[in-house]
Amino acid sequence: MQRAGRTTTTMRRLTSLIVAAVLAGGCGSTHSEKAAAERSHQPVTAARSTLPQLIPPPPPPRIKPPLPTSPGNGTHRALPIDRIPTRERVVFLTVDDGAAKDPAFAEMMRTLRVPFSMFLTDSLAGDDYPYFARLQRLGNKVQNHTLSHKRLAGLPYADQRAEICGQQNRLRKVFGERPTLFRPPYGYHDATTLRAAADCGIRATVLWRANVQPGKPGPFAGDHPLRPGDIVLFHFFPKERLEGTTLKKVTEDLLRAITAQGFAVARLEDYV
Repeated sequence: MQRAGRTTTTMRRLTSLIVAAVLAGGCGSTHSEKAAAERSHQPVTAARSTLPQLIPPPPPPRIKPPLPTSPGNGTHRALPIDRIPTRERVVFLTVDDGAAKDPAFAEMMRTLRVPFSMFLTDSLAGDDYPYFARLQRLGNKVQNHTLSHKRLAGLPYADQRAEICGQQNRLRKVFGERPTLFRPPYGYHDATTLRAAADCGIRATVLWRANVQPGKPGPFAGDHPLRPGDIVLFHFFPKERLEGTTLKKVTEDLLRAITAQGFAVARLEDYV
């Protein structure tokens, strides 16, 4: 009986030591894990807190709204659109030219997953197409903005076709997809432009309702109040056009303004 009592006492002491060790180890582990979590998450949280809080876009429509149709004279034209007929509180962000290849802009758009359409000009974007390919892999479509950003209206058909079709071929070779949308430089176009675009495989000529200009009062030229379906014109602005700010900051202000008016940014190609 005495030996059994000593055995029981020894077992109790061992159990107490094991429990104490486990608790001590667990507390140390919890403390270190918490510290590691704080170290790993604090910079991310701080960075994200400075970015705009966006309204999620609705699901894409099952049936796309109809595009304007050409007059029944046998001539097919890629007719212009500047907004999408929809009741959804969405607008569409289109970014032109490709002069600036700003890593901070690309990283922000990747983080926020903002959909936008890139209307690229070969003479401006062509020196770093891989930059735009990375944006394309995020789900953003590459569209046509001519080879050289030449004002098309008034030029002969052959010249206009060369500018548009030439860029169609160039973008297809680089990005693996043939554009379906086209934006004429400066928005200038005539009937010949629309015919040449259609002959190059373009479905619609995309203009805009709201124009973002750095340095102007508010994010939109003329302090434009948005309406459902508006197409917003933006640019890959180079430094000399940014009025001392950055492309990332101008984009942040734009996205906050869109959200403040109660709109989400949707993908144009889901509707056209």
